[in-house]
Amino acid sequence: MRDHESEEMYLETILVLKSEKPAVRSIDVAERLGYAKSSVSRAVSLLQDKNYITVGSDGFIDFTESGAKKAKGVYERHKILTEMLVELGAGEALAEENACRIEHVIDDELFEIIRKHVTAEKH
Repeated sequence: MRDHESEEMYLETILVLKSEKPAVRSIDVAERLGYAKSSVSRAVSLLQDKNYITVGSDGFIDFTESGAKKAKGVYERHKILTEMLVELGAGEALAEENACRIEHVIDDELFEIIRKHVTAEKH
């Protein structure tokens, strides 16, 4: 099992929110995930401690280089796994929901096999 599922979920959510709006704050993350503001504040502090994000004096969240890399990696897993599940016959909603869970526990070696398979089918 891969570690840091919650951490990865927060990073992915911040990444997605940043693609939708010009600036992201903790409240945006809390609203998207349906979590209490206090839970998100704690997670944001932990992500800062790990040097994945910075929070400006205006409350806006930005990625560090390592944070952006990790968030993009999690998001890639999500997209590839969703695509594979849809190809296997799952509906979009079912595929999204399950990819979200699988992306945090799948072994790196197995994910690479799936990624190669999914991307090879596009060519």
